[in-house]
Amino acid sequence: MTQTPPPTVGLVDTSGFHNAQLEASTLRIMEGASWKRQNTVILLPAANKVLTKCAMAWMHLMTPPNQRAPKIAMLGMEVGDAYTQAIDFILRTPGLNDCEFVLTIEHDNLPPPDGLLKLLAQMDKHPEFACIGGLYWTKGHGGVPQIWGDPKDPVPNFRPQPPDPSGGLVECCGTGMGFNLWRTDTFRDVRLPKPLFKTKASMAEGVGTQDLAAWSELRNLGYRCAIDCSVLVGHVAEDGFVW
Repeated sequence: MTQTPPPTVGLVDTSGFHNAQLEASTLRIMEGASWKRQNTVILLPAANKVLTKCAMAWMHLMTPPNQRAPKIAMLGMEVGDAYTQAIDFILRTPGLNDCEFVLTIEHDNLPPPDGLLKLLAQMDKHPEFACIGGLYWTKGHGGVPQIWGDPKDPVPNFRPQPPDPSGGLVECCGTGMGFNLWRTDTFRDVRLPKPLFKTKASMAEGVGTQDLAAWSELRNLGYRCAIDCSVLVGHVAEDGFVW
C-alpha cells in the first residue's frame, strides 16, 4: 500500500536564487561591467553566402542586456576596403558613432555564445588595450594561433605567439580580425593613415594582410592589443571542417 507522504509546511522562498547569494551575484555584475554603457556595433564582412554553422553561431551570440548592438554586413567587398568603409560609416552616422565598441566577426569564424560578454569584461578591466580578440588559429594542419608578435622584443615582429593554456590574456603586436572587440575612439585618432586597413600586394609596398598592416600603424602610435585565451573561436574551412 502506497503511503501518503507527510505534509510539509507551505513556505515559499521569495528571495530567489540570485538574491540568496547576493554578494556573489553583485560581484558577477560588477566584473562583467554590463551596468555601464557597452553599446557595440557588430561588423560582418562576407561574401554573398556563408556556412549555416557560422550564421547560427552569430545568431547565438549574447549581447549585454538593454544595450544597442546594431549589425552591419559588408557584402562582396575586399576585406580591407570593407573595414575601411564600414568604420568611416560608423564614425559619421548618428546612432552608431556614440557606440563605445566595434566588434568584428569574419564570415568563417565561430565565436562562442558568451564571447562578446567576456571581451567586454576584459576591456573594462584593461583600459590599456585598444583591442582584445578571441583565440583562433590559421586553417590547416600545423596552424598557428593568431597572436601575432612578441611586444617584449625590441625588434618589431609578427611572429605567432603561444596561447595561455590557463585562458589568460596574451599581449601581442597584432591580431587577426575574426573576433575582435575594438574601442571606437581608437578610430577617431587623426594621426591614423587612411585607409588604415589595406591589403598590400605590390613591389612598392610589399605583401601584407590588412589586419597586420593596420597594426603596424597602430603600434607606431602606441596602441596595444591582446588575445583572451578563454574565448575559443573556431575557424571554418570551405568544406565545413572547423580548425
